[in-house]
Amino acid sequence: MSVEAICSTLTKLERMHKSLLELAFKKTEIIKAGDIEALDQMLKDEQAHVAAIDKLEQQRQKQVTDYLGAKGFASADNMTVADVIEAADQQTEKDTLSAVRDRLLQIINDLRQQNDLNQKLVFQSLQIVNFSLDALRPRPEQINYSGNEVRGTNTMAKKSYFDSQA
Repeated sequence: MSVEAICSTLTKLERMHKSLLELAFKKTEIIKAGDIEALDQMLKDEQAHVAAIDKLEQQRQKQVTDYLGAKGFASADNMTVADVIEAADQQTEKDTLSAVRDRLLQIINDLRQQNDLNQKLVFQSLQIVNFSLDALRPRPEQINYSGNEVRGTNTMAKKSYFDSQA
């Protein structure tokens, strides 16, 4: 396994994350517009991206494990690109891997921030919907047992249909 193959996979991961970031920006606009159908389609597109990213990530993990295994490193559960950078023989390989890794980490950080914003926007939208529903919904003290609103105030105690002394 070569460093070039790992770089190639990291570059593919970078492209997929950039595409996912663009979707996250579009999702922000869709959330602001309140377009539920478009949001539903956006979620499907995101799921497809995440599945592709997951597949590439598995490929990257295998490549890293194979590379480090060939270099004589003991196999661990989560071998990283940082481990490959340390194990690389040539400085150009280290520099290339570091550059691709840093770009990918920056995109992932930007994606995380955009997703946090989208999550806050969705939460605020849900709060507005709940507030609107609460304003329209009658309060429990305004409803009698038959489900109709109480028109007047009756200060007499209500007679219970359940006889507890029976």
